[in-house]
Amino acid sequence: MSTSPQVYLQGMIKLIECPRDAMQGLPQFIDTAIKAAYINQLLQVGFDTIDFGSFVSPKAIPQMRDTAELLDLLDLFDSKSKLLAIVANSRGAEDALQFQEIDYLGFPLSVSETFQQRNTNKSIKEALHAVEEIQNLAEIKGKTLVTYLSMGFGNPYGDPYSPEMIADFVRQLYELGIKIISFADTVGTANPELIEKLFEMNIQAYPSIEFGAHLHSRSEDLEPKVKAAMKAGCRRFDGALKGYGGCPMAKDDLVGNVATESLIKIMEKCGHETKLNMMEFNEAMKMANVVFA
Repeated sequence: MSTSPQVYLQGMIKLIECPRDAMQGLPQFIDTAIKAAYINQLLQVGFDTIDFGSFVSPKAIPQMRDTAELLDLLDLFDSKSKLLAIVANSRGAEDALQFQEIDYLGFPLSVSETFQQRNTNKSIKEALHAVEEIQNLAEIKGKTLVTYLSMGFGNPYGDPYSPEMIADFVRQLYELGIKIISFADTVGTANPELIEKLFEMNIQAYPSIEFGAHLHSRSEDLEPKVKAAMKAGCRRFDGALKGYGGCPMAKDDLVGNVATESLIKIMEKCGHETKLNMMEFNEAMKMANVVFA
């Protein structure tokens, strides 16, 4: 696989910073004011989007029970970043859509039946119905639904998986009018060859859809995975400062998030300018040491 910069230069890179994903599995509740201070710092960096919170059951994800309160403390003035909130059902979507500040709703649709039940207590069929309902609600309010295909590169449960199966999910989402789909490597099973194949076949088949990569990876394996996605045309990448977090519903199979600072280094090595304010970014890195201490 070529590593020359010119392979990757077409298209503007979007970096999505995910403090929600970094925080959600922590057992110790982070004070709302501390969350707000951290996210306000991230809002000054210049990320395309901040995945800041979720409107889900507080019993399922207690760390996110203050998302609505958190919104009141965010300073969006002079920030170019958009806000994304995760929802798991129509009720959560309705709650999120009350807030004008939120630009995107995110829904985790698993291609693994086992994980869909773990994550949202739904079957895949029920989850697809929820996607349709949430998409309709979002369109009425002028918002955009980001659908994450969890276990998009395989699963540890022995559930069926193939790239063709992913393509069928993408087709169904396309028919519902979904404009952004992020392939999520929930437990870090992807290899560069599969990543390149998955993005290439779907980007070519559905040029109107924006495809993203929500990778979970050990740091030593990350660079070839990111380069494979970029080579295939992916220009949307999720990360979390210092690689904190991951999906708590994956339990023993959890692998950490992609460290945003590692993503930035790889992008720059491939000839991309991230156009982030690195002074503000370094301040956010210092704050992360405190928030996640």
